[in-house]
Formats: sequence, structure tokens, C-alpha cells
Amino acid sequence: MKKIAIVVILAGLVLTIFTAFTFFTREKIVDLGSVEITRSKPHNINWSPLIGVAVMALGGVLLWESARK
Repeated sequence: MKKIAIVVILAGLVLTIFTAFTFFTREKIVDLGSVEITRSKPHNINWSPLIGVAVMALGGVLLWESARK
């Protein structure tokens, strides 16, 4: 249980530090036989740093409960 709590705390720390994630998808623009034109389209996923703080607090509660037992 302590290992899970530590992993949750570290995940919360990562969510607090990195508040955005960008990934790219390829989109076909033109397809004329052997000629193909594609475009990389970026997608951004943003979240609040408060989500990371909440996840760290949850990990702290898990760590507290595992230490009590």
C-alpha cells in the first residue's frame, strides 16, 4: 500500500509540474495516386495544477492510512 501511495504522490507531482500535453495527428490533404500530401495537426490537452495538488493529497491520505495500520 505504501508503494501505491508513493506512486500516486509522484504522479501528482508530475501533473503539477507539467500542466500540458501536446500530441500530433496526421491528416491527409491530397491523395492523387502516388502523390500524397499530409499535414501534422497539433492537439493540446491542458489541466490545472490544482489537479496535481489534489492527486498528491490523495497519495498523502493513502500513505497516512497505510502507516496507521
